[in-house]
Amino acid sequence: MLNIAEDIEVLARFGRALADPVRCRMLLEIRDAPSYPSELADRLGISRTRLSNHLACLRDCGLVVAVPEGRRTRYELADARLGHALDDLRSAVITVAADRTCTEAEEKDCC
Repeated sequence: MLNIAEDIEVLARFGRALADPVRCRMLLEIRDAPSYPSELADRLGISRTRLSNHLACLRDCGLVVAVPEGRRTRYELADARLGHALDDLRSAVITVAADRTCTEAEEKDCC
């Protein structure tokens, strides 16, 4: 069982991974189905070099794994529960965004 400090570090890594819109899109794509870098780069409309840098971040964060297949490498979520977590987080964030209670959000550029 993890302790609080380890829990916080794990959550912070997850947050860093989600902090970039490209990595969010990548995780959602990989959540739907494992993918090869060239196909993923084409679907996202980014260079393979840029994709490679983002995949390295997601691997370092422990969110995706590289699965060798002959001369190719397929990427998939490190754990199927991450897909469920992404779905739950996405749903919660959309719900919260639709129900803003802060009347000064736009003025203060917060929330």
